[in-house]
This record gives sequence, C-alpha cells and structure tokens, in this order.
Amino acid sequence: MKTTQLSGSLRANVGKKDAASLRNAGMVPCVLYGQGEQTHFSVKTVEMNKLVFSPDVFLVELDIEGKKTKGIIREIQQHPVKDTVQHVDFYELNEEKKVRVSLPVRTTGVARGVLNGGRLNMAFRTLSCFGLASDIPDSITLDVAHIRIGQGIKISEIIIPGVTILDPASAMVISVKVSRGALEEEEEEEEEEEGVEGAEGEEGAEGKEGADGKGKGKGDGEGKEGGKEESEGKGEEKSK
Repeated sequence: MKTTQLSGSLRANVGKKDAASLRNAGMVPCVLYGQGEQTHFSVKTVEMNKLVFSPDVFLVELDIEGKKTKGIIREIQQHPVKDTVQHVDFYELNEEKKVRVSLPVRTTGVARGVLNGGRLNMAFRTLSCFGLASDIPDSITLDVAHIRIGQGIKISEIIIPGVTILDPASAMVISVKVSRGALEEEEEEEEEEEGVEGAEGEEGAEGKEGADGKGKGKGDGEGKEGGKEESEGKGEEKSK
C-alpha cells in the first residue's frame, strides 16, 4: 500500500462539546484502536481532507505527540449535508497480524467488446481484501483488453499472492454488456463473412466452368479438323 504521514495532538477531553470545539478550530477528532488502549487525538482538517478525499488507500504513519505507530482508516463520519469530515477511526496495525482493507478496482486497456459497441459494466468499485499489510497492494488492476461481449472477470479469477478476497468468488467484478448497436454490428460482420464465402464459391464455380469450356472447345475443334481431312481424302480417292 501507499504510505503517508500524519501528525496529531492528544485530546485533553472526550465528548461532544470538545469535538465540536475542535471542528470549529479547524481540527478533526480521531481515535486509534486495535492494539491495546484507545488513543484519542485530533488532526488538522486540511491534512485529513487530502487523505480522505483520495481514490487511493494509504497506510498511515501516525505521529501523535512523539508516539509513532502505523494504522489504516477504518471508518469515516461525514456531515449529512455539508459532507465535511466529522470523525475518523484509525485501526492500529500489527505487522504479524492480517487486516481487512477495501481496495479500489482499476482497469487497463480497452475491452474488445467495447470496441464492437458493447458497454463496460463495473459491478464492484472496491473489493474487500484480507492479508498482511506488507502483502496488500495499492489497488487491484484488471486487464480488460481480451473481454468480449457477454464475457467478464469473476472474483475467483483474481489472484493476489498472500491476500484473500472476501467478496463472493462467483461474483462478476467487471463485464461487457450487450447493446443494440453491438448487435447490429455483429449481424453486419456475419453478413460480410457470408458474402465473402459466397463470392469465393462463385469464383470457384466460374473457374471450373471456364476450364470445362476450354476443354470442350479444344476437343470440338480437333474433331472438326479431323473430319475435314477425312472427307478430303475420300474425295481424292473417288476422283481417281
């Protein structure tokens, strides 16, 4: 996973009033848990927004007044109207223990089915993964160039060494759906193929007829010449 650093300050008090005053001061209330006692602290809103409003997943190196540890964001609470970050929960990591992380799904290449008029459909934007922090990648990148219309990639086909995907193995992550335009194009391609095959058949038939005609003409000509010579010979004998 990608790594980023974040500095925080310990909270003197814990409660709604203290949290509200922190937000008014441009800070975000946070909590760190997972390995022993919980640690309540706050982080600057500007720094937190860079981390929260990002498509990437980060391993966060926290520095809370000299106490350094590593964690990942487990939960984010946002304002229902303003969409501002209200509270963030961090899960403290242990290098020897596996952790659950939601990884973003990304694609590379252009699907063959899309080039033929199909529509790319992503059923999962993120996948829930379980493994050691050292084994978990930044994201799950899928090559879709080979996918035709009606085909796709299932979770069971995705292999990440040391990482288990917790979502249903039979679920389709990404696929190419059929569209009206794609059907018309496929029909046109079939018609073109049939036309090529028909043209090849006609050319073969014409070639055969031409060969037969040449042979027949040659045979008839030879026959006529032979008949002519024979009649001339008989005429000469008669005159004698």
